[in-house]
Amino acid sequence: MEQKVWFITGSSKGFGNEWAKAALQRGDKVVATARTIDNLKDLQAAYKENVLLLPLDVTQREACFNAIDKAHQHFGRIDVVVNNAGYGLFGMVEEISEAEARAQMETNFFGALWVTQAVLPIMRKQQSGHIMQVSSIGGIIANISLGLYHASKWALEAFSESLSKEVGGMGIHVTIIEPGGYKTDWGGSSAVHTSANADYSKVREEHAKVRGLFKLGDPAATADVIMKIADLANPPLRIFLGEQSLKWAKDLYQARIETWEQWQHLSLQAQGK
Repeated sequence: MEQKVWFITGSSKGFGNEWAKAALQRGDKVVATARTIDNLKDLQAAYKENVLLLPLDVTQREACFNAIDKAHQHFGRIDVVVNNAGYGLFGMVEEISEAEARAQMETNFFGALWVTQAVLPIMRKQQSGHIMQVSSIGGIIANISLGLYHASKWALEAFSESLSKEVGGMGIHVTIIEPGGYKTDWGGSSAVHTSANADYSKVREEHAKVRGLFKLGDPAATADVIMKIADLANPPLRIFLGEQSLKWAKDLYQARIETWEQWQHLSLQAQGK
């Protein structure tokens, strides 16, 4: 395959780090970004001129445009953008403060939007490019204690699906990556937790028991898959990572269809004459 230039946000750990290393190992070039790039200096040492390290806070729109511009000037093109920067906000809807809600959307949703907007003129001029949006199984399913996280991912999926229709004729592909549970830092030190309301203690404990049953995948196992997706002539709009998500999605959509059908008599009544 022809050498590609990648631009990856949230590269310091987790999926972003695994995918950056995989791209470099196969001979591609990578612009690795993170809020702090200290953890990325080993990549620079190992792959030298094939790596450009850029500190980036994706919540700052101007910074996203500047980073994309620096990446383009440095390597001359950008072939694959991976919007991976994000975190989980854990808390019941009632518990979430305005600041917590806005911060979640600023990173998970607006950050991806700003990077996407910044790279589109370059990809349109190239008449080629691939934008990978890192969503989650939580981008189609919502559960308790992650309401704003789900909201951020549902919003990401919505604009990305619209985008795929807008730029599909320009040689630009969009793929929404939907991982299930993985052994990343998403639920660890990267997570933010609201101040708990004691009235939700019981439902919180019951949900914690269910979450404890999930089988977590190995993030390193995803790297080869992402490389294969990047090389496809016609990549999918959506793809799950992991074995559990498809069953959950089938059950969810079947339940939704059944509900819509059950209440179709009222839906038709609302049509009017």
